Amino acid sequence: MLDYDKEAERYDASRGGEPRAAAAAQAVLSLVPPDTRSLLDVACGTGIVTRRIAAARDRMRVTGIDLAAAMARQASTRLPGAVVRADSRRLPFRDGQFDAVCSVWLLHLAAGPAEVGTIVGECARVLRSGGIYVTTVDKATSHNVGSDIDVVLSSRPRSPVRDAAADIESSAAAHGLVPAGQARFTGHGQGRSPRRTIADLRRGWFVTLPPGHPLADGFATRLAQLPDQDRPRPDPVFGLRSFCKTG
Repeated sequence: MLDYDKEAERYDASRGGEPRAAAAAQAVLSLVPPDTRSLLDVACGTGIVTRRIAAARDRMRVTGIDLAAAMARQASTRLPGAVVRADSRRLPFRDGQFDAVCSVWLLHLAAGPAEVGTIVGECARVLRSGGIYVTTVDKATSHNVGSDIDVVLSSRPRSPVRDAAADIESSAAAHGLVPAGQARFTGHGQGRSPRRTIADLRRGWFVTLPPGHPLADGFATRLAQLPDQDRPRPDPVFGLRSFCKTG
């Protein structure tokens, strides 16, 4: 897994920057009722999406949390006084404190189904009755856009999928959350080029192919043979699911 403290400085630039953040924030807000007065962004990262969520709703108080110290520091510069360094598995908030909770690109990083359940359970705990939880699902699938790069990488070892939509729906149900809506958004600037994918291989972006892995060099060689080395392939399209707390 990437070291997100080390990734913080380059995180936004390597993941689509403001255009991607704007698309993500708009999609999250499309699932959050307009009368929402408080929202918690769990694993807010650098705060680039969180800031846009906050700016779009003048009367909504937005709080962000992230476990990585460098990420939380960056987020704090965007949302002074509104970011807490905390663990998504043990949220430092009281039961029912928020009208809405969101987690963008978090659940796919969980160590296993039990940890997914813990995170979803914590998000449900701090959500008031009738509140809305919004989360991304199926992240890895979203990155498979049917390109020549995907063909080259199709035989790579796969990580266990922790954020499959059906599994997240089951986990949500176990914590009193029922499906409430869906949305999609484009990951602007995240379309891979062969050269960028080779660089990602060499820095450990693909967790099942760490730098020095015997297979990594073979994939890099095949990627280097593709045409248009610097042309990005299509951007991924990410999925969001929302859930309403019934109890």
